[in-house]
Amino acid sequence: MSRPFGEGLTDAERYLQGMDVRREVLSDAHVDRSVSATTPFTADFQDFITRVAWGDVWSRPGLDRRSRSVAVLTAMIALGHHEEFVMHVRAALRNGLTPDEIKEVILQSAVYCGVPAANTAFKLANEVLAAEA
Repeated sequence: MSRPFGEGLTDAERYLQGMDVRREVLSDAHVDRSVSATTPFTADFQDFITRVAWGDVWSRPGLDRRSRSVAVLTAMIALGHHEEFVMHVRAALRNGLTPDEIKEVILQSAVYCGVPAANTAFKLANEVLAAEA
């Protein structure tokens, strides 16, 4: 069985594409910190997220980066992944979301993810937005 869009990229090509997207979305500084903190224990995971999350999923043409940021923010709120939520608030700003749009994402999540989750998200996003101002 072939892939839906042909043979696809090699692992090395997916890694390079993923690293480019990861840097564009998260910033060079963030990625450089992550790469420099890589240990033999975490190296396979760093390779995996670069190839799969960034090289495959974030690189797909089906959604623009703003839409992907909305989806990720909502997922991070729903799952209570606060550190990742903070990182992706910064990424959402880099992807063109405004503070008002981020506020709307959090308000929407209050209905579907719960008020306590949204309350924490507002607190964390407010801190990020104040630091970025």
